[in-house]
Amino acid sequence: MHCMSTTIIGFGNMLRKDDGLGPELIQRLMALNPPLPVKLIDYGTAGFSFLNELETENRLIIIDAVSSGSAPGSLFVLEKERLELLLKEREECPNLHTFRWNDALRWGRWLLKGNFPRNVRVYLVEVKETGYGIGLSEPVKEAVERLVALFKKEFSEKGPRDAL
Repeated sequence: MHCMSTTIIGFGNMLRKDDGLGPELIQRLMALNPPLPVKLIDYGTAGFSFLNELETENRLIIIDAVSSGSAPGSLFVLEKERLELLLKEREECPNLHTFRWNDALRWGRWLLKGNFPRNVRVYLVEVKETGYGIGLSEPVKEAVERLVALFKKEFSEKGPRDAL
């Protein structure tokens, strides 16, 4: 049986309250025993260096914060058609100071063509507070716990599924 390599990447700034949910999730997943059969990376706010991961993985899961006006802790999943729309959204060249994971995905798809990961899924969690400070608000902590439970179930001894 061919084992599909999977990487889960958390983005965010731990010094900006709820924006630190990506790194917090990665820390929680790293602490699991037994460990999940996936590669875990805390990329912080380094969207540009994320390009390096795109060629080596065929399954990628991205976690980040979003501020859309929805209820704090709401969880959004982007994959397939919804992700395609997001990647087509901005065509101009991004400023390297604002280069984020979606820019890296867009550039990576163009650069890597057929070597681009076949399966990309993005989880966005609605934030409540993003001012300076450390620690997550209660609704965002609960969303992180839901993601931990989801990944534990998905990557159990049965192995990862190809799609949600």
